[in-house]
Amino acid sequence: MRKNWNWLRKTFPLLTFGVILLATFCLTEGKQVPARRTAAEPAPVSSGSAEKEQFIHYVEFNVPYQALKKSMDLDIASHRSGGSLSWVDILACLAAKYGGEWSRYKSADMDVFAKRLPEEGVDAVTENMKYFSYYREAYGAVLNGLLGEYRENGSTQYGLTAFSPIAKGFPYSGFDDFGVQRTYGYTRPHLGHDMMAATGTPVVAVESGVVEALGWNQYGGWRIGIRSFDAKRYYYYAHLRRNRPYAAGLAIGTTVQAGDVIGYVGRTGYSQHENVNNITVSHLHFGLELIFDESQKESNNEIWVNVYPLTQLLRQHQSAVTRDDATKEYTRTSRIELLEPAMRRVDFAFGLCYNPNVLFPLR
Repeated sequence: MRKNWNWLRKTFPLLTFGVILLATFCLTEGKQVPARRTAAEPAPVSSGSAEKEQFIHYVEFNVPYQALKKSMDLDIASHRSGGSLSWVDILACLAAKYGGEWSRYKSADMDVFAKRLPEEGVDAVTENMKYFSYYREAYGAVLNGLLGEYRENGSTQYGLTAFSPIAKGFPYSGFDDFGVQRTYGYTRPHLGHDMMAATGTPVVAVESGVVEALGWNQYGGWRIGIRSFDAKRYYYYAHLRRNRPYAAGLAIGTTVQAGDVIGYVGRTGYSQHENVNNITVSHLHFGLELIFDESQKESNNEIWVNVYPLTQLLRQHQSAVTRDDATKEYTRTSRIELLEPAMRRVDFAFGLCYNPNVLFPLR
């Protein structure tokens, strides 16, 4: 009896392991194991799972102006007739179809999605599009603050709520210079768009937001950094005018409205000493950084996108300004009131929440 008990005690762990293994096999038989994501696939979108939160690490925003303009017009026409077609959805569908290769773009393809999305619904149309969710989040991060419902001069309208960085009536020129080599300090790609304009040309806030950066930077000279209310976009305006680079009263923490004058074109920068004009030709360096997680801000993982097609689009919506001869300051001549719920921005450093008019603690 003792011998049988000793045998059972020695073999019980092995028997238990075998039973567990058999049960696991029975429960999982016939189920597919999810494939591992390869490096060639787009970065994952945010996940609310118990796992470590994932977020987008790379965005190549290479949508041509023609596609931006047509999708925007379709979005505006739909909303003005009571529909809800989204230009972000249209562009994300096309990007998923093309695998991000916008050289394949055809206007007729956009017409197809513009017809199918309202009729069938986004979920049905995109059911078999593997990377639609990625492109929808990536393109939404770029475009979500540009269109909306607003009231101007007593009239309610739907359309562009963002403005060109250069005020109305002031000439400027430029070309697609994103990625062109720069060598001051060290060799690097140009992560913005240079808009050539005369010194003193008023610079305008493209989108409403909060001033996060202000002051001297040896590369950008006098510069301004403005964060959108949803915290996804960081607008960068650099090489501003010597001596009087900013609009009166502008400071870190200031809330600005889209269309407000925030500064003036100059040619400061490329110097470790403040207030130095080392840029040969006066211009505005305009950049846009996307932020999906605060760890990306001011890091080696920053995501800067090509804003050249956006500046082409926004050229049709410039803020009219007037000059005060006494102060020599420019201010906008009219103001629009956003009617859609303001996208509120969480300030991760101070635990505060901003909207265009109110500053209050998070609840």
